[in-house]
Amino acid sequence: MTRRRLLAVGGVLLALVLGLGLADLLLPPDLTRLHRQSAVVEDSSGTLLRPFALADGTWRLDSDPARIAPLYLAMLREMEDGRFGWHPGIDPLALTRAAFQAVSQGRVVSGGSTLSMQLARLLDPKPRTMAAKLTEMARAVQLQMRLGTAGVLRAYVTLAPFGGRVEGVRAASLAWFGIEPAHLGPAQAALLAALPQSPERLRPDRHPQAAKAARDRVLDRAVGAGLLSADVAQAAKAEALPTFQRDLPMLAPHLAERLSAEGDKRIRTTIDGNLQRVVEGLARALSAGWDDGAELALLVVANDGRRVLAHVGSGDWRRCQVDLTRASRSPGSTLKPFIYALAFDDLSLHPGTLIEDAPQRFGLWLPRNFDQDSHGVMTAREALQRSLNIPAVLVLDQVGPVRLASLLRQVGAELAFPALAEPSLPLALGGVGMRLVDLVMLYAGLAEDGLVRPLAFVHGAETPTGRALVGQPAARAVVQALEGSPPPPGVASARLTQRGRAIAFKTGTSYGFRDAWSIGVSRDYTIGVWVGRPDGAPRPGQYGLAAAAPILFQLFDLLPPDQGRRSPPAQPDHALYHAQPPAALARLSGRGEDTVLSGPGRPRILFPPDGTTVEALADGIALAAQGGVAPLKWIVDGVPLADDVRFWRPEGDGFSRLVVVDGNGQRAVSTIRVVTGQ
Repeated sequence: MTRRRLLAVGGVLLALVLGLGLADLLLPPDLTRLHRQSAVVEDSSGTLLRPFALADGTWRLDSDPARIAPLYLAMLREMEDGRFGWHPGIDPLALTRAAFQAVSQGRVVSGGSTLSMQLARLLDPKPRTMAAKLTEMARAVQLQMRLGTAGVLRAYVTLAPFGGRVEGVRAASLAWFGIEPAHLGPAQAALLAALPQSPERLRPDRHPQAAKAARDRVLDRAVGAGLLSADVAQAAKAEALPTFQRDLPMLAPHLAERLSAEGDKRIRTTIDGNLQRVVEGLARALSAGWDDGAELALLVVANDGRRVLAHVGSGDWRRCQVDLTRASRSPGSTLKPFIYALAFDDLSLHPGTLIEDAPQRFGLWLPRNFDQDSHGVMTAREALQRSLNIPAVLVLDQVGPVRLASLLRQVGAELAFPALAEPSLPLALGGVGMRLVDLVMLYAGLAEDGLVRPLAFVHGAETPTGRALVGQPAARAVVQALEGSPPPPGVASARLTQRGRAIAFKTGTSYGFRDAWSIGVSRDYTIGVWVGRPDGAPRPGQYGLAAAAPILFQLFDLLPPDQGRRSPPAQPDHALYHAQPPAALARLSGRGEDTVLSGPGRPRILFPPDGTTVEALADGIALAAQGGVAPLKWIVDGVPLADDVRFWRPEGDGFSRLVVVDGNGQRAVSTIRVVTGQ
């Protein structure tokens, strides 16, 4: 060939390439239908929890060939496009064969469509005309150029019709067989390979004979192509066809709906799919036995990373679509551990401090215990274990309800008080609205030595650093006390379950028996249970220990044994680790005194004085105290300061609580308002 001819051929080829490129830019394929897919929410392993239909009711799930049985993909190529991957989108040999057969026999014997051409038709359906066929051919080449072989295959198995409103192999496998497409057997794969040829005429629930004949033809072709042995194909032909389309999975429906509303098409959660299925079954069985309209909400959390392993927003989604894990309800006594934790952290209370459980008036309020009785003198540990009301109010009076509410909010909990109402002493008995998700978050913080982190619902999300509510000694003192709580009915020991797991748990009952709670922590897990009526109506006699705690222990028994171990104490000589309290903490004072009952020479804060507004200067706020037994230790908003500190630098404006503690544990308190002048 001469140089001139070579240049001419090269010019023609270049013009052709440029022409194809220009045509591709000017007339790109419309991929809107491919991109319009059902949102899916998956468990931590990628197994489907809940898909969402498109606006027109179509179930179109993204189908990844890597997660589809290879046998199905091989059958698909054998039936639809034997040279797929070897042609540019159109198969000249197949088109020539189809044309010759049509001319010689006077009818269409075989089609020449490739998977790329079928994809073009699925993306832009048109009437079957010669012009439409030519357009499909051009689009097929264009799609092959744009998407490549792997992209065309993925798009086809996502858009292929399988009867009714089901599109894509993943949706079809779930709807017809209830399994993911990776687990398709020979008979199932053959049926799905046949269905797209005529999805309505071959529907097995409506036309079983036609569906069986089509399936068996695919099996015969598979034998001829060496994909199956004859005996395997014969056994597959004997398998029954599906007689109905199943509902697609509906696990963790409340959580899935909330996460999907954020707009992502695919969300992988932290949920353990197998555990979720069992927990939902338990919830349905329990709620079905209640004839008063009661519901329940459950959360199971792995303390490591705060991963939510199981989430139940109500006993049955079809009956109650409100996510009750996020409903604001009265927490009853479930906040008492945090009242004691703050007092322990301040060293204003020791687990062995004696408290008198006797009637006491707080202004116009005269709280009573749940059993309407008084129980005399006992330790703080026992008062917490028995969830007695009067001791808890006494301790909250020392800690301060405003401070407790402020600290709980600072670590991320939502507290709902009536409009214009300030936190007050009834907070100890449930005088606030709280959500199950927040209570579980707080209790998981106790399990991690007082460090509170948000719960994680999405797999792979970065673990927040968290915020300290109390220090390690205080958190461990509360957990140890709660491990000795009285067991619920039917549980031999609250400390141990069948798996030998130590469980620290607390129950709560709101006023009028409206809410029954139980929250429990072990080394590896935190579980929360709420039982009540969504409308807030009373359920007389249904209290936390009887209605919620047994469910808590049932859930713990579904979990594997704990593997974690608590680290050695960071401060082994801390007073809270001693069995006996310091002399100054031997007994809790009555109301109106800002320290425990005392020995002589207790400390006194000279500056800043209690109840004042103090401006922070450049060096901070001066700290001065006298009296007590050296050394004196300053604690500001629950955080100990350095031993030799003389000035405290606040972070900003607001209220702060300053405590000075002497060597015997005696203390003085000053609550001030800080103005930084910034």
